[in-house]
Amino acid sequence: MSESVPVRCPACRREHVYVAPSYPCACGAPVTPSLDGGTAPATVAHRAWDEEWVTVSCGSCGRLDQWPQPELGCACGAVLRVPVAGPRSGPGPGSEPVPEPRPPFRPVTIRTAQDAVSAAALYLRWLGHRDVRRAGRRPPSGVGLAARGLVAQVDPTVRPASPRDVECLWLTAMTEDATCAYFSLAGYTEEAHERADALGVPLFVLDLTGTPQPVNGPAGDWEGP
Repeated sequence: MSESVPVRCPACRREHVYVAPSYPCACGAPVTPSLDGGTAPATVAHRAWDEEWVTVSCGSCGRLDQWPQPELGCACGAVLRVPVAGPRSGPGPGSEPVPEPRPPFRPVTIRTAQDAVSAAALYLRWLGHRDVRRAGRRPPSGVGLAARGLVAQVDPTVRPASPRDVECLWLTAMTEDATCAYFSLAGYTEEAHERADALGVPLFVLDLTGTPQPVNGPAGDWEGP
């Protein structure tokens, strides 16, 4: 879901509400720049090619790409450059991306149900979802996690996840206009696998070392480089 922030024009003091655009990542997920609502916008006085682009990380696969710097045209004629949180400016299209190497994932050993939830949350943060938190809506089973544009379900029980579990997660993601992922300690029934493949839901199994393992095609694609 696109982010919106209030923007005040420094030239005429008009108030605007700016909605960040979304762009399609190579993995198929929508990418939206994270806006810095606490910094005042700057008026664009002149154009410089290296200031026209920002580096944005895909929340699904972690890929870094160059996208246009968010801007807003005011009725007074001023063009405002909307501040972006985190990404660095970089070269425009046609140049090579400048990805930062991802450090090795450091799992936590799973001994309790809470360890399983922590392992999934750490994995999601490792993939680039920095704002992972407990979901406000509790799933029918297990524990729900959420981040910007993402909902996940962690099932730390000894019961393999069912097709209904997968469908409920998928419906929640559709309602919230988000991507989703399922993490299970005991795996999935054959019917759950089939349903997840049909809906495109990534399935991961948590081994006792705390490392999530992709167990279907969508999970392998969603995991990213």
